[in-house]
Amino acid sequence: MEREPEPDLKELGHTVSDKITGFRGVALGKVFYLTGCNQVLVSPPIDKDGKKRESEWFDEQRLDIDETIKRISLNNYNNGFDAPAPKV
Repeated sequence: MEREPEPDLKELGHTVSDKITGFRGVALGKVFYLTGCNQVLVSPPIDKDGKKRESEWFDEQRLDIDETIKRISLNNYNNGFDAPAPKV
């Protein structure tokens, strides 16, 4: 039986920026498509007025990881929606 490849989750938790638009934020999610056009959900910081901005999906190859900013790490990737948010 053929083993499924492990998903590449290297972006998750990192601050990333889009090479084309400059959109910047933390990579919160990733989807894998049969066609191979995988995408990453990027959540930007709050705006200057303290309001939450909309997250955006980007093709993974458009993103650069900012290695100078520490990766956000959750305490357990197996928590479900009913688990409390991790303390940062």
